[in-house]
Amino acid sequence: MPPMIALCLAALLGFGSTPALGQDRMLLDDFAAPAQGDWRFISDTVMGGISQGEARILREGTATFARMTGQVSTANNGGFIQMRLDLPNAAPVGTEGVRLVMRGNNARYYIHLRTAGTVLPWQYYQAGFDSRQNWTEIRLPLSSFQPSSAVLRRVPQAGSLRSIAVVAFGRDHQAAIDILEIGFY
Repeated sequence: MPPMIALCLAALLGFGSTPALGQDRMLLDDFAAPAQGDWRFISDTVMGGISQGEARILREGTATFARMTGQVSTANNGGFIQMRLDLPNAAPVGTEGVRLVMRGNNARYYIHLRTAGTVLPWQYYQAGFDSRQNWTEIRLPLSSFQPSSAVLRRVPQAGSLRSIAVVAFGRDHQAAIDILEIGFY
């Protein structure tokens, strides 16, 4: 089935029921059309930090992508900016991990997952990756995500996923990352 037809079917049936781009991956967003949910930009200012930034959708040639930029500061107990998508449905049965196509400024970034078990605002699962200047596919197995707290399960369960976030985190730096596609595999 052509990818565009599969994407339309996935949108009509709900993202949890049909993989959008083949049997080995399921697209959450490619930024070419409105997402099934709203991406929100969140910074540490919600807790008194001073990090600044933005996330926006851009077009470059035929590519449409999300760009998150900003200055991450650890002052005032801060240290993050993120773009987060609440998931309307759990990831499909058999989900092995998170897949994204990205480019950046050769810095380290993170994917944060929140689940039904991450009830406190500071709880999440985190996996890091290094950005490259050219578009690069990254696959992060669920088993590579580390819990932020000892009270959380060791590995997040696909069926309990509630949100996914692209995060610049943990150190003073200039963030600049583009996301072309994000989803599960």
